[in-house]
Amino acid sequence: MADLASKLSSVIGDRTAKALTDSFSISTVGDLMRHYPRRYMVRGELSDISQLAEGDEVTILAEVFTSTNRPLRGRKGSILEVLVTDGSDKLSLTFFNQAWREKELKVGRQGLFAGKVGIFNHKKQLAHPDYEMIPDGNDVDAAVSAFAGKYLPVYAATSKMPSWKINKCVEMAINSLDDVSDFLPESIRTSHNYPTLRDALVSLHQPTDLENAEIARERLTFDEAFLLQTLLVLRRQELRKLNTISRKRISGGLLDAFDSSLPFELTGGQKSVCAEIENDLAQDHPMHRLLQGEVGSGKTIVALRAMLAVVDAGGQAALLAPTEVLAAQHLRTIQKLLGSFALGGTLGADEKATQVTLITGSQSAPARKEALAAAADGRAGIVIGTHALLGHQVEFKDLGLIVVDEQHRFGVEQRDALKEKAQKPPHLLVMTATPIPRTVAMTVFGDLEVSTLRELPLGRQPITTHVVASMEKPAYLARAWQRIREEVSQGHQAYIVAPRIEAGTDENADIDFLFGTQSSDIASVEELAPRLAGSELSGLRVAMLHGRLTSEEKDSTMKAFSEGAIDVLVSTTVIEVGVDVANATIMVIMDADRFGVSQLHQLRGRVGRGTSPGLCLLVTNALAQTPARARLEAVASTVDGFELSRIDLEQRREGDVLGARQSGTKSHLRLLQVLRDEALIEQARSDAEEVVKDSADLASYPLLKSELNKMAQDMAIDYLDKG
Repeated sequence: MADLASKLSSVIGDRTAKALTDSFSISTVGDLMRHYPRRYMVRGELSDISQLAEGDEVTILAEVFTSTNRPLRGRKGSILEVLVTDGSDKLSLTFFNQAWREKELKVGRQGLFAGKVGIFNHKKQLAHPDYEMIPDGNDVDAAVSAFAGKYLPVYAATSKMPSWKINKCVEMAINSLDDVSDFLPESIRTSHNYPTLRDALVSLHQPTDLENAEIARERLTFDEAFLLQTLLVLRRQELRKLNTISRKRISGGLLDAFDSSLPFELTGGQKSVCAEIENDLAQDHPMHRLLQGEVGSGKTIVALRAMLAVVDAGGQAALLAPTEVLAAQHLRTIQKLLGSFALGGTLGADEKATQVTLITGSQSAPARKEALAAAADGRAGIVIGTHALLGHQVEFKDLGLIVVDEQHRFGVEQRDALKEKAQKPPHLLVMTATPIPRTVAMTVFGDLEVSTLRELPLGRQPITTHVVASMEKPAYLARAWQRIREEVSQGHQAYIVAPRIEAGTDENADIDFLFGTQSSDIASVEELAPRLAGSELSGLRVAMLHGRLTSEEKDSTMKAFSEGAIDVLVSTTVIEVGVDVANATIMVIMDADRFGVSQLHQLRGRVGRGTSPGLCLLVTNALAQTPARARLEAVASTVDGFELSRIDLEQRREGDVLGARQSGTKSHLRLLQVLRDEALIEQARSDAEEVVKDSADLASYPLLKSELNKMAQDMAIDYLDKG
């Protein structure tokens, strides 16, 4: 007998086990049992061969008429073709590289054959059908009843390991499976009327009916949610045990002076979140908070207030940004917001003032040397930078707060590398401008407290979005360029976004294949900017911005655009987040169907940031009624980032959201879908909290503790480790 930890080779043999390992990284009985069916093929009533049509899922009772095995033309291998008849007509059965089946499929023998009808050389056939031969003298009616009533599981398969073969392996594993230890606490299992783990696994692979299979699938889906939520509850508990330096707000300090200098009032949402953060910073355990909000909801000023509170309390704050463009933009924005309060150490500066410095990988040696010194001796209360902040040369006098902007761009190791530069565990604030549905936040960031900014600051202007179908109506694209001219003539500025830097580069091959396009068909910055400057936008000041420019070129271009010296900025997505030019009122996104929903929402958030309304035009060659066009229409229909995030999530692979793809290893989450399974995740969270409340170290739940230890050791959940 075997258990879930048993080597697969001990049950199905070395050769087949190796094929499963090579195809799906399956090496144990447990791995195979968690290679779940995608769907079931129901063996229906017996069909007459003469009535079969292409695409039908059928079960027939027939007699082998002929059986021929012959080599394949022009390549290795053979094909076994078996002709069967039920008296009304004949049907071809084909098997590739399976000559051994000829011994079973002897002329004159009867059998039941199930599969999907295909047409080859104008003849009906079943390729690799499921079948069961009826032993001579057996009761045909009984055999038919037993065979036709089954549900056939359909698995993710390969040419070496087709679905039917995986099914046979699963049958062998189930037949050898001993009792399975169930890590789900019995009280939780019975309260939800779930089957045992062994029964659930068996029922999902060999259901007696579809309701039975659905209950089994729900139990196993709940398992995934429960394990993950229990792990996150435990992590949050561990974080609260860490000891750090409390950064209580200091009355009459830099933060108070900054608040008094603001020419506007914070929104209710900003005030509420600021109060949450101030309370966190005052604790003697580190803050771990996620700040999410709509594009333009004012996250930067909330983060800045947190940084100033830490500076008042004698510490320093580091702001980690994913790109040099964004880091430089943050520097300009924070210096502008602080005004004279950012001039600490200079002649005549306010005594409460601090310094704000920038550290990037491509800055000049003298600038870098000065920035490193200011961070190390504490003169710089706020240090802004890219991945360069993680370098061993960067030191802080007293790092009290880390702010991570666009958290999804950074890995766990990078955040940890910055934390190690602090004397004690620092407070952590991660920000995202991509709104996250509640259950995603619970699932991916379940060990973080979540703050959400939904309302926009007073004075923010509406953004109107239209889809421009350039192939269907070329005149609309000409009108788009005309609209840019009109906006510029009124003293405003424009963005034009292209999906790539230059046309026809090798780096674009994969995405071209995915979209079925040629490199020359897709707009690029280096092709588009000079063409527009010489024709449709002649006379306007047009400039380019993309990731291959030097740091100095990018910074000078953005500075010129911010100061109004450039009318039209033709750019890649380097302007996606953080770029704040209030005078920009129009954005044209070329080949918009090549961007994701959330990315489009982020991009258009760059306009309408001043006193004039914004306009975003999504240019596409995608035809009406296609998924790509529907995605663009969805973006045009709403400016609600939370609604768009749901649409985006529905269109993406679950692994993209939950991190399996980024981790490069096998994920524990095979069934869980964060939108479909919202109620299940909520219930799992509640159950997990009760279990941890009952036994903080899980000593009362040894099987659950063991399962979580195995899960925690798997690199597939590194992306969850914020601690």
